Amino acid sequence: MRRQCTALSLLLLAFVAGSAYAQAPYPSRPIRWIVPYPPAGTTDFVAREIGQRLTESLGQQIVIDNRPGAATLLGLSLGAKAPADGYTITFATSAGLAVNPALGVKMPYEPLRDFAPIGLMVYIPYLLVVPTDLPVKSVKELIALAKAQPGKLNFASPGFGTPNHLGIELLNTLAGVKFVHVPYKGGALAVTDLVAGRVQVLFSGKPQVSAMINAGRLRPIAVGTQNPTRIAPDLPPVANTFPGFDCNTWYGMVAPRSTPAPVLSRLNAELNRALSNPATIQRLIDQGVEPMPGDPAVFRNLIVSETDRWRKVIKAAGITAESAQ
Repeated sequence: MRRQCTALSLLLLAFVAGSAYAQAPYPSRPIRWIVPYPPAGTTDFVAREIGQRLTESLGQQIVIDNRPGAATLLGLSLGAKAPADGYTITFATSAGLAVNPALGVKMPYEPLRDFAPIGLMVYIPYLLVVPTDLPVKSVKELIALAKAQPGKLNFASPGFGTPNHLGIELLNTLAGVKFVHVPYKGGALAVTDLVAGRVQVLFSGKPQVSAMINAGRLRPIAVGTQNPTRIAPDLPPVANTFPGFDCNTWYGMVAPRSTPAPVLSRLNAELNRALSNPATIQRLIDQGVEPMPGDPAVFRNLIVSETDRWRKVIKAAGITAESAQ
């Protein structure tokens, strides 16, 4: 009898302890944030800036786990396969969630099937920049020059199939011109040749070109967003000349599918709180990044619309997944 009572007591204690653990408020331990890019650069800055704010508001450490490789596929694959318990989240960009699927790249995950959107974080507006010795100061003047010298103006990009590349292909289609694409292995080399005049046009995030703009070596003539942006308030959008034009990149936060809805709601609320913090807003804008808080449904719709939009541009330009590798 005594043994039976002892066994029952142990079972009761185990049940109570298990129930208490199951009902422990989220989060009760550190959260791993997979970033599919190397340390340094804009992605790492955004992750660490927002991660610090989330650490403060959630009361648990956000641990940045940089997992670069295979054009973001490595990190996103790890994120998709992680336990759906809210303790692994993933830093995702337009390249991994929209451009790669639009290109038809073979991926070990499917964005809308394997991830639960938490929220959009930021836009990185692209500046349309030219060397200062190129005789153009507006989009209209650039297109006029391209039409007067067909096949003579080169545009640089950090590689086939990048949003920078697709932006010029979209401009080709809307403006009825043909800039010659010169792909580079990274943005730094593209900027170097742009300054040297070996190429004439580039879409780039502000951090990559701001030093040369300030030195008077490059001239920004427009922004790729559809509306004016706080990143470059004095520059007109390309869309003012060609309605519907939109070329930028964006970063968001996702979790594995089947992550509990209350966890997603909590993370979204704290993410939006971080993106609305005045100090964080200013630090992001200083880095050429525009905060964009919102809800998961809006982010999901963005992934769908961006994939469809870039798929049309890719088809019109004759770009293939093989050429983008």
